[in-house]
Amino acid sequence: MIDFNYRSRIEIPHELPHYQRPEIQALAPHYRAIVIGSGAGGGVVARKLTEAGIDVLCIERGEYLQRADVPMDHLRNHRFPRYGHNVGPNLHGNPRVIAVDNHQPRTLQPHHPAWGNNAMGVGGGTRIWGAQAWRFKPNDFIMASRYGRPHGSSLADWPLTYNDLAPHYDWAEYALGVAGEPGHRHAGVRTRGYPMPPHERDAQGKVLFAAANQLGWTARAVLLAINSRDYDGRGPCSNNNLCVGFACPANARAGSQNTMLPKAMATGRFTLATGLRVIQVLSGQASQVRGVRVIANDGRTRDIGADAVIVSAGAIESARLLWLSGYGNHSDHLGRHLQSHAYVGARGVFVEPIANGPGPGPNTATCEFNHGNPGIIGGGMLANDYPMLPIQFWYSHRHRAPAPWGPAHKEWMAKAYRRTITVMGPVQEIPNPEARVTLDPAVTDSLGIPVVRLSGSVHPETIRTGRFLRERAKEWLAAAGAEDIETFGAETTGYVSAGQHQAGTCRMAADVADGVTDPSGRVHELNNLFVADASLHVTNGGLNPALTVMALASRVADAVREYLKGSN
Repeated sequence: MIDFNYRSRIEIPHELPHYQRPEIQALAPHYRAIVIGSGAGGGVVARKLTEAGIDVLCIERGEYLQRADVPMDHLRNHRFPRYGHNVGPNLHGNPRVIAVDNHQPRTLQPHHPAWGNNAMGVGGGTRIWGAQAWRFKPNDFIMASRYGRPHGSSLADWPLTYNDLAPHYDWAEYALGVAGEPGHRHAGVRTRGYPMPPHERDAQGKVLFAAANQLGWTARAVLLAINSRDYDGRGPCSNNNLCVGFACPANARAGSQNTMLPKAMATGRFTLATGLRVIQVLSGQASQVRGVRVIANDGRTRDIGADAVIVSAGAIESARLLWLSGYGNHSDHLGRHLQSHAYVGARGVFVEPIANGPGPGPNTATCEFNHGNPGIIGGGMLANDYPMLPIQFWYSHRHRAPAPWGPAHKEWMAKAYRRTITVMGPVQEIPNPEARVTLDPAVTDSLGIPVVRLSGSVHPETIRTGRFLRERAKEWLAAAGAEDIETFGAETTGYVSAGQHQAGTCRMAADVADGVTDPSGRVHELNNLFVADASLHVTNGGLNPALTVMALASRVADAVREYLKGSN
């Protein structure tokens, strides 16, 4: 048997708090605030509002999964979802339709790469995320002012600045627990250090760090919301390699389900209702919404009132709900500007084993190329990758093997797996108005509700930036001593970008003519309907966006609190 040094299981020392799902009829008829979704945005809003003394109902369409309820199957997971996944939604009855260029629309199931890779369960994507916790760069908020607006794009400045968001970034870092170090290029001003020191560099990180110095690039630790020591009642990382795409076996990785929601529960003002879907935000009197209509899996429906409604279902599903409710398209921006992150990079093979297996994986990054690249709009961060599942390594590298299977392939895998480093990163995408979420006119889900139609394409400037960035990844690996290097990514995939970093579909704008919400996340022309997820992003940075989602949600929660204070 080949030893890839791949430890797939360890003892489970922690579980999530015990939870009993309330029956739909047992819910109160009215709450001060209803939060739709329990992920990165919804969890923050729920925590901050309940800690401010406000009664909150959080409605989550998925389930509250204990660690043991999240399968560790290498073939069906959110890290490699080719054959299925391990956190909702159900693979059956939840299609989406994609219509790209002049091709016939295709109906896709949740494990298809173009479907969108949404994890649906308590904690949302943070239940199984990689936990990279970056602040956007100050220049990310002024992309149009800095670079101009390319033809065919909808590139714009945010209606707020890095400094406006900085205190909320700080709150989110300490609420989660982020391990890191300062000093990355193009970073904004900080008022204090990180809650925890960075994770140690492994052999990969050490050779990449030395190579960056040789090239004159600044390299620092990857910023991770994974404990490097005890923090907030949770222990440190166990270095298991089933990290991103799986439930953390040591409870060391922060997520909404073990940071935000337990704090909300502790206030006694929080109700979590799982297995329910909001199918409509209900119209109230002038400029008001009055609550939501929910549906259970058995088809029962119920209307529940609220003084404020906060939509935090992710950029695709939040736009879908606003379409179903008839809100947000006052200036033809709803669902437009859909963006995510095109990932590009390079893979290099070394003479000696260098990939030793332990997680969490990425520990050395450079932000040298997030901005300041001649002739390029924006850029992106580069870092070493998470440990690859053996099946994922086979899938990504099978064209390099002497045979797709059999003894020759087995021998090649035994040599190549531990001698390969992948350097990759997210490209700052250039939004365009044709990349859009709408409702499909013909296809419905298992409950008879119209599903999402994803349409449009990736802007050419995104592809050009990706080509530039993947060459920098190749250059870095060459300086590190890799001998057999290939690049990947950047070319058109044949479908709109809408992966786990999906953003932009309810973008914020100071003027009602330029977006769906105002700078506080409040839907224009309404007083009490808010959005708190990556839908708000005007641009999506060249970095993982979750910390920005949480910082924005903190800011939105403050606006909701002030609104409710004034509505008493």
